[in-house]
Amino acid sequence: MRWPDWWRRHRGQLALVVAALLPPSWAFATLATRVRAGGSFAFDLPILDFARALGSPALDRFFVAMSQLGYLYGVVPFDIALVMFLLLRRQWRVAAFATLALAGSGLLNVLTKQVFARDRPALWESIAPETTWSFPSGHAMGSATLAVVLILLAWHTRWRWPVIVAMAAFVLLVGFSRVYLGVHYPSDILAGWAVASVWTAASFLAVFRGRYRLRQRG
Repeated sequence: MRWPDWWRRHRGQLALVVAALLPPSWAFATLATRVRAGGSFAFDLPILDFARALGSPALDRFFVAMSQLGYLYGVVPFDIALVMFLLLRRQWRVAAFATLALAGSGLLNVLTKQVFARDRPALWESIAPETTWSFPSGHAMGSATLAVVLILLAWHTRWRWPVIVAMAAFVLLVGFSRVYLGVHYPSDILAGWAVASVWTAASFLAVFRGRYRLRQRG
């Protein structure tokens, strides 16, 4: 394929990868530097207070459900099902990308939490307490990784915009659920989104190496 044709065909996807890689890298570096130094963020406590003020039994149930969907009972099973589907379709390269992005994101989150060892907020007794470290949020990171993977896979299909809208809503709700439950600072959520974006974009570039045909076999 000639360069002009290749560029016209893939410029949107390449722009998405660059957007998912460069600004989030800067954002995470900024957040991580402050957390590593033991600093805080002016927006964390006001947003937590706002979330706490919204509390009601109905919202408690809703955001507990969103939190569960954002990891063990939603994202994780969907990740596994997606990889299995791609393997059954013999989409080897796409399956490799999805596996690296999704599984690697989980492992990276565990390692990153150990590096920063940030305590979770303790402003009130959560109805869904957590005992692991706080930074970055695993729920935010896992849901955002899945979102970017699905958007990249759907980019050249008629499902592009429905996937973008659905996944944006899902990621935002999962992220806010963790703040509402009082188990994460908003900065943990932002860091999770940033790392997920960078890791997924890097996985995409590593697997495809300039061959940006996500619907190809092999």
